[in-house]
Amino acid sequence: MLPTPNRPTVTTHWGIYRAAMADGRAVALDPFEGDPDPSPIAQSMIGALDHPCRILRPAVRRSFLERGAAATGAGRGAEPFVEVEWSQALDLVARELDRVRRTHGNRAIFGGSYGWASAGRFHHAQSQIHRFLNTIGGYTRSFSNYSHGAADVIVPHVVGERLGLHVEHTPWRLIAGHAELIVMFGGVAAKNAQVSSGGIVRHSVREALRACREGGAELVSISPIRDDTAVDADAEWLAPRPGTDVALMLALAHTLTAESLCDTGFLDRYTVGFERFLAYLAGRADGVPKTPEWAEQITQVPAEDIRALARRMAAKRTFLMMSWSLQRADHGEQPYWMAIVLAAMLGQIGLPGGGYGFGFGSVNGIGNPIHDFAWPSLPQGENPVPDFIPVARVADMLLDPGGSFDFNGRRLAYPDIRLVYWAGGNPFHHHQDLNRLVDAWRRPETVIAHESWWNGLARHADIVLPAATQLERNDVACSSRDRMISASHKVAEPAGEARADFDIFTAIADRLGAREAFTEGRDEEAWLRQLYGVARQRTAAKGLDLPDFDTFWRQGIALLPEAEHAEPTLAAFRRDPVGNALRTPSGRIEIFSQTIAGFGYDDCPGHPVWIAPKEWLGAPEAELYPLHLISSQPATKLHSQYDLGAVAQAAKVKGREPMRIHPDDAAARGIADGDIVRLFNGRGACLAAAVLARDLRRGVVQLATGAWFDPLEPGVAGALEKHGNPNVLTADRGTSRLGQGCSAHSCLVEVEPFRQAAPDLTCFIPPAFAAGRAAG
Repeated sequence: MLPTPNRPTVTTHWGIYRAAMADGRAVALDPFEGDPDPSPIAQSMIGALDHPCRILRPAVRRSFLERGAAATGAGRGAEPFVEVEWSQALDLVARELDRVRRTHGNRAIFGGSYGWASAGRFHHAQSQIHRFLNTIGGYTRSFSNYSHGAADVIVPHVVGERLGLHVEHTPWRLIAGHAELIVMFGGVAAKNAQVSSGGIVRHSVREALRACREGGAELVSISPIRDDTAVDADAEWLAPRPGTDVALMLALAHTLTAESLCDTGFLDRYTVGFERFLAYLAGRADGVPKTPEWAEQITQVPAEDIRALARRMAAKRTFLMMSWSLQRADHGEQPYWMAIVLAAMLGQIGLPGGGYGFGFGSVNGIGNPIHDFAWPSLPQGENPVPDFIPVARVADMLLDPGGSFDFNGRRLAYPDIRLVYWAGGNPFHHHQDLNRLVDAWRRPETVIAHESWWNGLARHADIVLPAATQLERNDVACSSRDRMISASHKVAEPAGEARADFDIFTAIADRLGAREAFTEGRDEEAWLRQLYGVARQRTAAKGLDLPDFDTFWRQGIALLPEAEHAEPTLAAFRRDPVGNALRTPSGRIEIFSQTIAGFGYDDCPGHPVWIAPKEWLGAPEAELYPLHLISSQPATKLHSQYDLGAVAQAAKVKGREPMRIHPDDAAARGIADGDIVRLFNGRGACLAAAVLARDLRRGVVQLATGAWFDPLEPGVAGALEKHGNPNVLTADRGTSRLGQGCSAHSCLVEVEPFRQAAPDLTCFIPPAFAAGRAAG
């Protein structure tokens, strides 16, 4: 067994911490000494270990225990559970998996997971479940993520790969001191930059923005929310209507062409299709010139402000940043495509301080210089099942088995899912239109979940297996956006009968004859040594040195020197567009894409266009629901993780999630600061607590995601949500037929005071249990 050092290291997605120990258990987590801006989220972790909502033993929904799959899913979310012995629970899981794969094939198993469950590379729930399912014949998978699913599809069509989105970001050090103007669509939010997949050695976004200011850059934040960019960045604020950024960018582009401010040499040498786009921009294609006056009617940003910004952009070395949030909306592909086109028109792509970049501030680490090697991860094996869905189409899949859908030029069909197996992540947080999901979730025959607490996923499962938390197991963490590899030491024994996902899957694999294939004969320690050994080999190949494993384990962290070689996005292409041609059909930046045009999608044509969202403040529906809801990322937790923890709880108001509203909008509705309010639209309703804020433009309300789903009538679609989960309000529709990303930010609501006595919250207490514990 691996020893625990005197000051163990705990590595999380929101930072690295040193644990203070007493009686063999962590009693405090102190931020890593090299972090200038640590996150407080870790302060929720220790208290959550023993929270009353902790899942301590395996549990099965009562009717499912009695009748198996014949029970149907009608009672999910409402029925009591029966606690059972581990042996019985594991036998039941193995039996259900075997039944479904033999009767319906492995494509009838959906392997649900999300990558944020743990920063560790071994106890990475998504890797664990996918590896396990692949060893027993495969599963239907999901593609991409909710964070930037539409962008994952559109950006490769335009520049050949996910350049400036997932890889090859211009580093901050080539922005600061080089950029004279930084225009941030969606802002650069310090609260979002608290987190990064795989861990963080130092939170750097605040100091990066400060370095840009000190280097002479002017900052402009374009968002309906002023503090979407850190307040201490002192950025200028332009506040368009939500969802209208493409119209604003088109007007900027129109000004560049009308005033001969475009870099035509760059466009001629490095792009294709500009003339086709220009016909649209000038109005020759549709009779509507995309002038600043045209955009003013859509965005409510004054035309002269748009012109002035375009002139500044052309006169200065300008860097365009765009947050991930903009593509989580109707036609979310368009702002990303248009941002690249606008940067091409300025002609500064590939230069220090110029060009474009996506996701700066959406997570920490984007803009860090990175080493040219891949950190190791747990091998997932090969999935023999070809079926997949875009990640945000899970409810569509469950509601319409056999139905067809478009995706990125292909016509695909939804598989008939009989069993959902979920480990890592919480769909009753991540997904949109949760009332629709409640209905869809009844359709599979079996739902199995690994969980640590009784959140919405666990309450809507048939078989619940208690999972150990990050503090209760050993791991090795590393991030593609950072220069550290660190230990995450076990600092507490698992609560109750909780087990690590690896141990659970090993026991099930053993019952299905796949133990050796799943474990390869290794236990936890052997896997950690194996993964670290791979890391040492890869770093050594680059001339970098890591200590031996035992030394590393005692020290808790190993830092690589900062990567020296770093270039702006598309720098090599700029130097030699022939020798470094892009992986697009033309080898150049595709302002017009013949490939996309050939798909024939009316919701995503062959070049960037303004298509009015289905829901926005200029839509007819705004007569009924006149407020635009922004369901942003939370500041006090990662997604819904640790919503039960001390940090998240301290930020609640009267126990509810705070909803920010402009004082003028509040006064018009008789709402005072701290009032419990009801947000509603045609999809659902939830309660929240009003917080008056002038950092929002009028007509916009902000309710962060992450409040645990807490319906007044559990298991009943359409019931009032008591806690402040905005995804009972957001729409479950794809961004377009091209990307099929989530469109959560296209959402209209109305808000009213809730004059009744607010119902008690129940999401942080365990569900009902039937008497007795079945024998194993």
